[in-house]
Amino acid sequence: MRAVIQRVSRAQVRVAGQVIGEIGKGLLLLLGVGRGDSNKEADSLLEKVIHLRIFEDAEGKMNLSLLDVSGELMVISQFTLYADCRKGRRPSFTDASSPSEAKALYDYFITGAKSRGLHVSSGTFQALMEVELVNFGPVTILLDSSKDF
Repeated sequence: MRAVIQRVSRAQVRVAGQVIGEIGKGLLLLLGVGRGDSNKEADSLLEKVIHLRIFEDAEGKMNLSLLDVSGELMVISQFTLYADCRKGRRPSFTDASSPSEAKALYDYFITGAKSRGLHVSSGTFQALMEVELVNFGPVTILLDSSKDF
């Protein structure tokens, strides 16, 4: 699994012009599911995300996690995180999971986040979405469950 995490002061997602999810202070997570990913990768990535110390403490040092600041989480599916652009001009998505497997892990990830007491918003899987955010910092972190980066 791959994730792009952005620390936000607010974010919202719209489908067909309608707001379907929004958060205040927290993290916007773009989540890509790769071929061969399982619940194990989802659990590991979720633990990393919610405990990642990227919020500032009283001294201004990034020392607090999403849980520490009672932050909110927005999860948006994004298979394009598995785009391979090394050859030619059209990205290949052969490393992305099939839609049915990806949806199952996307839903599993969201359920896991909610079970940890987080306020979680999400997009609509495979929908054309408009995601609006205010990146606070800015802070943007890339994570990969196979630790490729």
